[in-house]
Amino acid sequence: MYYNEKTFIYLNGKIVKASEAKIDLYSETLHYGYGVFEGIRSYKTEEGTTKIFKEQEHFDRLKKSAEALNLPYPWSSEELIKASYEVLKLNHLQDAYIRPIVYAPANMSFGVNNESFIAIETWKMEPFLGEKLLSVMTSSFQRPNPKAFKIEAKATGHYVNSILASQEAKAKGFDEALLLDINGYVAEGPGANIFIENGGKLFTPQRGSILPGITRATVFEICESLGIEVSEKEIAIDEAQGADGAFFCGTAAEVIGIKSLDNIFFKKEWTNSIGYIIQREYKNLVVEKKESELSEEVKQFA
Repeated sequence: MYYNEKTFIYLNGKIVKASEAKIDLYSETLHYGYGVFEGIRSYKTEEGTTKIFKEQEHFDRLKKSAEALNLPYPWSSEELIKASYEVLKLNHLQDAYIRPIVYAPANMSFGVNNESFIAIETWKMEPFLGEKLLSVMTSSFQRPNPKAFKIEAKATGHYVNSILASQEAKAKGFDEALLLDINGYVAEGPGANIFIENGGKLFTPQRGSILPGITRATVFEICESLGIEVSEKEIAIDEAQGADGAFFCGTAAEVIGIKSLDNIFFKKEWTNSIGYIIQREYKNLVVEKKESELSEEVKQFA
């Protein structure tokens, strides 16, 4: 699914075959989840070229995540962006998912390491949450206490929380989970941020217990360009359940509509919602479409 005998990856400064790559089984990352990563997408643009979306922002965040966890980080964003394009080219990919991961050497002492390792992998992936509207449930799992972790670091170990929440939701017949923070306010999905629509405006949870995603920041940019009002605030779960609409957003998920939360359907049809406008504009943006088709539709929200 992810690779075969013809797949190439970037590993510590070299291009190697994925099937021949090796990692130390004593790595601190394998044993304790002590590592950081990024999820990045590339697209075939309207002109036919390959473009990694927000590549600088993603690799800058990778560096910040490593520094937050005291992982040595000797690479520049420029060299890793160049390596990513090389891996895409060698694997004949344009619409693809890119996964850089920084991992630790063998170390069971919990002391600070003096080196790190890096791999960049890529594969073809459809939208992470599919393309149909989602049924979502409030998870019994909360987002971790922000005083217990570096929440804004995209760390490998944090995602055990996400996996458990997502598995719980799917076992109960839902498409995905929504996690609350330690104070009972809406936080985020297992791998995506959430926006709620009410009264012609968008609201999203404030920083603190969330990973403030790059796609989330892009939604803010789109809203500014289209004159849609958006703000950060604490969102109670009953406020979210009774909203006009909602959507998840993330690099893997892109922008995907939510039809119901805890079996309570949102008031607006998806095609009449702000989320639908954002979804279409985001798709235009990532493929560098020259002319937006949304100028007339968005006037009702401006």
